[in-house]
Amino acid sequence: MSSKVAVVKGERGVEPVYRALNLIHYKEALEQWDTVLVKVNLITSHTYETGITTDPIVVKAIIKMVQDLGKRVIIVETEGGITSPDKAIIETGMMDVIEEAGAEYLNMGHLKEKVELTVKNPKAIKSFKVAKIATESAIISNATMKTLHHTTITMGLKNMFGMLTKKRKFLYHIKDMNKVIYDICKTLPPTMTVNDGFYGKEGRGPWHGKAVKMNTIIASTDPVAADATAARIIGINPETIKHVMWLHESGIGEVNEIDIVGDGIEAVYRVWNRG
Repeated sequence: MSSKVAVVKGERGVEPVYRALNLIHYKEALEQWDTVLVKVNLITSHTYETGITTDPIVVKAIIKMVQDLGKRVIIVETEGGITSPDKAIIETGMMDVIEEAGAEYLNMGHLKEKVELTVKNPKAIKSFKVAKIATESAIISNATMKTLHHTTITMGLKNMFGMLTKKRKFLYHIKDMNKVIYDICKTLPPTMTVNDGFYGKEGRGPWHGKAVKMNTIIASTDPVAADATAARIIGINPETIKHVMWLHESGIGEVNEIDIVGDGIEAVYRVWNRG
């Protein structure tokens, strides 16, 4: 059975996000949950046009679509980047959007209630801690489209690394990040992915390279298919990305059996310079 992935081309704004979500079964995916966590990427205070952090306007659109379903929406992040998310969420303009929409923000590392999840047949880590609320809520991984030298891409799946509440996350990098991403996403897969491609970041990453204006939103309830499609859009064969293929092989999502809806890959295709 194929997985549906929406690829929408449009100038930066809420409408392309609305359109992308309406093209997939987002209502059904979120139906059983009262609370929806939107995991953004706020590793620094760089603003959206750098292609490094999640665009607040994408978050604004997601909040509205989820609130319209009667759900509680919480924007989440943890420590681990070069800037505290508590600072970055203000300096990037994200907090203004959250407050205006009547949503919430949580730094999950500050929550007292945490749980340790055991990884079955791990490749790198036997267990990891997350906020308890992460196991009781739907999770939308809302990442920026970027390339990265050691994981090829850093998008919806890699974004889940930020669910770990451990502050000194650099210690995981010596364990092979492809294996770490696999262990995390196999154990705690996101309910849905929205890859923000209004602006992306090509190059070796996360700081080296340049911003690319893609005017693209990619959305799917299959997190593997979302990243596989995003990879194809920037000229990368997803079968060469270890964590994507391992997660596909473990049954988390599709790599080739994908039904592209919306504007299609050709409408936004651009080969990135990976440095």
